[in-house]
Amino acid sequence: MSPQEYCQQKAAASGSSFYYSFMFLPKPRREAITALYAFCREVDDIADECQDINIARTKLAWWRVEITNLYQGNPQHPVTKALAPAILAYRLSEEQFQEIINGMEMDLDQNRYADFKDLQLYCYRVASVVGLLSVSIFGFTNPETLKYAHDLGMAFQLTNITRDVGEDARRDRIYLPLDELARFGVSENDILHGKESEEAKNLLDFQIARAETFYDSAFAYLPNEDRKAQRTGLIMAAIYRAVLDEIKADGAQKVLNSRTSLTPLRKLWLAWTTWVKN
Repeated sequence: MSPQEYCQQKAAASGSSFYYSFMFLPKPRREAITALYAFCREVDDIADECQDINIARTKLAWWRVEITNLYQGNPQHPVTKALAPAILAYRLSEEQFQEIINGMEMDLDQNRYADFKDLQLYCYRVASVVGLLSVSIFGFTNPETLKYAHDLGMAFQLTNITRDVGEDARRDRIYLPLDELARFGVSENDILHGKESEEAKNLLDFQIARAETFYDSAFAYLPNEDRKAQRTGLIMAAIYRAVLDEIKADGAQKVLNSRTSLTPLRKLWLAWTTWVKN
């Protein structure tokens, strides 16, 4: 199996919305973004699936060294081998790959966030940085596109957090800021035990509104001259925002006990219509 095939398999197996946005890209950019996504999956799986924190730290430390190896021209892993041509072609920053690993390490160090400022750093590392790397792969001419990438990454991660509230709670993780739980009269135990209530609905509606604000901000930053190049990100946004709309339509608090998702056919339809429209 070639490095590119390994990354393709990793991306396809995840069933992620991102996979549907890649298919319309020209081959070099498609291979580059698929390799980036595969890297994110590799390090994210360590944080999510490794039960022993010390082993997880050791694995993330290995990836830190492997990113250094990549930039020194000596990648060992199929993912970094696939990334090798991309880091040169699209001038991808080593520091940003290390920052993604920093974000994954945050999951090992904490499972609660005191306020949105704390959460925002986590979202920046695990999502906005990925957005910044992605727009470099897609191509841009106007620096305002970097602001678009930052805010779109925030919107994606806030959508993920809202969608996965119940799933995260079952792993004793609460990403909703604790000061906001208190403000809306929701306890940690309410989240951990999936207690649906009007207070929980109001709390989650507030999270949805914040994510929507970041989507709107991102689109406002995207300059017209870069819109066509960034169609892949716009496809991701269409799919993610559709998920957010579904959560809102279902009454928001349903995420405490079930996971909202779109069918593959709907994702494909959103991808195609967004690509044609833009």
